[in-house]
Amino acid sequence: MKVKKIPLRTCVVTHEKLPKKELLRIVRTPDGMVEADLTGKKNGRGAYIKNDVETLEKARKTKVLERHLEVSIEDNVYDAIKEVIINNK
Repeated sequence: MKVKKIPLRTCVVTHEKLPKKELLRIVRTPDGMVEADLTGKKNGRGAYIKNDVETLEKARKTKVLERHLEVSIEDNVYDAIKEVIINNK
């Protein structure tokens, strides 16, 4: 029987290669909004981060998500993503 390939993605904060299911996709939609993408299929520019609060706080401090998504991100967006991470655990 064929072994199913597990898709790997790289966390933009920690630079770890992890299975796609262990990461959270953050997407900048075509209208410029930044939000968490739980389906992994939303239209727009995406970046993957590890699905924990510490990684999100590190991304907020270093502004790595802002560089990858090429947009400035407000604090309320980070708070909304933090709620998604907490509720998704």
